[in-house]
Amino acid sequence: MDMISLLKKEPNPNIPALAPGDSVKVSAKIVEKGRERTQVFNGVVIKVRRGADGGNFTIRRVARGVGVEHTFPFASPLVEKVEVVRHGKVRRARLYYLRGLSSKASRTKEKREKE
Repeated sequence: MDMISLLKKEPNPNIPALAPGDSVKVSAKIVEKGRERTQVFNGVVIKVRRGADGGNFTIRRVARGVGVEHTFPFASPLVEKVEVVRHGKVRRARLYYLRGLSSKASRTKEKREKE
């Protein structure tokens, strides 16, 4: 992996269309001490930002009672794949209010498909 490939702002084809409230699994490459490994991060999409730089999305989960948020750019080559586990039904574009709720209270309803 070289710097030129990191600076290109092409969208990653492994990232599907996301919306706030979706529960997702993100597989990301982590480089530590010259070794690469894949780490899976599960959570709820609380923010999707689109822009000229490609945009990004933020995922939140509660791990051992502590809220953990991670932001991934849409154009990042370090994101191997994003799998949408379920589509949530929400009425906001930014779900920052989930930060103040417990993990059980922050669960979103599932979006029903139109028949």
